[in-house]
Amino acid sequence: MSLADRDRAALWHPYTQMLTAPAPVPISRAQGVYLYTEDGRKILDGISSWWVNIHGHSHPKLNEALAAQAREMEHVLFAGFTHRPAVELAERLLAILPRGMSRVFYSDNGSTAVEVALKLAFQYWENRGETRRTFIALHHAYHGDTVGAMSVSEDSPFTRPFAPMLFPVFRAHAPYCYRCPLGLDRATCQIDCLGDLEARLKESGDSAAAVLVEPMLQGAGGMIVWPAEFLAGVRRLCDRYGTLMIADEVLTGFGRTGKMFACEHAGVSPDIICLSKALTGGYLPMGATAGTAPIYEAFLSDDRGKTFFHGHSYTANPLACAVGLASLDLFREEGTLDRVCALEGRLRAGLEPLRKLDSVGDVRVIGGVGIVEMRTDHPGYLNDFGPRITAAALDRGLLLRPLGNVLYFMPPYAITPDETDWAIEQIADLLRVVSPNA
Repeated sequence: MSLADRDRAALWHPYTQMLTAPAPVPISRAQGVYLYTEDGRKILDGISSWWVNIHGHSHPKLNEALAAQAREMEHVLFAGFTHRPAVELAERLLAILPRGMSRVFYSDNGSTAVEVALKLAFQYWENRGETRRTFIALHHAYHGDTVGAMSVSEDSPFTRPFAPMLFPVFRAHAPYCYRCPLGLDRATCQIDCLGDLEARLKESGDSAAAVLVEPMLQGAGGMIVWPAEFLAGVRRLCDRYGTLMIADEVLTGFGRTGKMFACEHAGVSPDIICLSKALTGGYLPMGATAGTAPIYEAFLSDDRGKTFFHGHSYTANPLACAVGLASLDLFREEGTLDRVCALEGRLRAGLEPLRKLDSVGDVRVIGGVGIVEMRTDHPGYLNDFGPRITAAALDRGLLLRPLGNVLYFMPPYAITPDETDWAIEQIADLLRVVSPNA
C-alpha cells in the first residue's frame, strides 16, 4: 500500500473535502525552496508551506539550533519556571517590535495568539473596573479557527458552519480598493473606509474593547493590500475614541511585507500585537502576543482573580524558542530584509504585465507577496479556479494554493532571482490556459 493510500486510510486533512480531494502528495524531504516527493519530483514551494517558512527548508543554522537545544532540554512547564531560550527570545522580540511593547506572552499558534489578545483586551477593561465587551473588526478579516478568532473573522465558508457558537462583533469596511465596498475610486476608498470605522466606534460608544486589524495585508480574506494611510488612520481613531488597537501580524510579521513588522509601514504601534507563522522560521508551532506596559500592569493585583488565566502545555517550548532566536540571527547575518526588497521588485516587474490579460482583474505586490486577482462572476474561496490551478501548477513543479479566484505567490525569502523568474513564467502560462469561470 502506498503512503498516500495509508494516509487516506488513517488521516483527516485540514481545509480538505476528503470525499473529492485528490490523493495527497507524499513528500520525503525538503531543502531550500524545494519539496522533494517520494517518487523523485521536486516542487518549488510557492506558498512557504502555508506562509511559515522564510529562510528556506532545512537551513543548517536552524537545524543546528534545534539539535543543540534538544541535547540540553526539550521542554519544561512555564508556570513557575523559566529558561534561557524563552527569556532571550522575549528580549530580542521586544527590542525589534513596534515601540511600547513591554511583555511577551507565549502560546502555540496564530489562532491562539489572537485568542490571547482578545482575552487580554477584554479582561484589561474588566480589571480596570470598566465594562467594555464590544470588539470591532473588519470585513474580509481572517484571524484563525478557534472560536474567538472565528468570531472576529468575516463570515465565510471557514466560519459559517459555526455561526451559532460565535460572539457578535461590530464590523467596518476594509480598504479593498479593487472591490471597493462603497463603489469609490482608489484615492477615496481608504478615506471613506476610515469614516465607516469611525461610525462603528461612535455606535459602540464606551463599550468598545478593541479594534482588531491585519495591518497592510489581509491574508485569507483575499490577500488585500492596504494603503499605509488607512493603517495610520486606524491608530488615530483608536486614540480618539479611547480604545485598544490589536494588530494581528501572524502572517505579516518577520518581513513578509518588506518591513520586519507591517505596522512599520505607517509608523504606528498597537497596544497588542499577535505573532506566529514565521516566528520560528517555519520549523515549530509557536505563538506570541505582546502588549504595552499599561496592558500588563492592569493584571498586577493582590486580588488573584485579576490573574490572566490562560496557558498551554507547550507554552514557551525551548526547542521553538531556540529556533526562533536562530531565525532572528539570520535576519542580520543574511541581510534577509534586503532579500525581501529585491524579491518585491522582481515580483512587481514580473507580475504587473499580467494586467493585460482579459481574465486578470488586479495585480497587487507587497514585500515578498505577489497577488493576481482573477475576474469572475463568482469571487470567493469556493470558486473552483483554486483547485484547478493548484493541480495544473503541481504538474509543472510549482506549489500554489489560490484563495478561490485570488492567486498568490509567497515563496521563502531564500528564493533566487532565476527561481523567481521561472515561477512567474509558470504563473503567466497558467493564467492563459486556466479560466476562473470554467
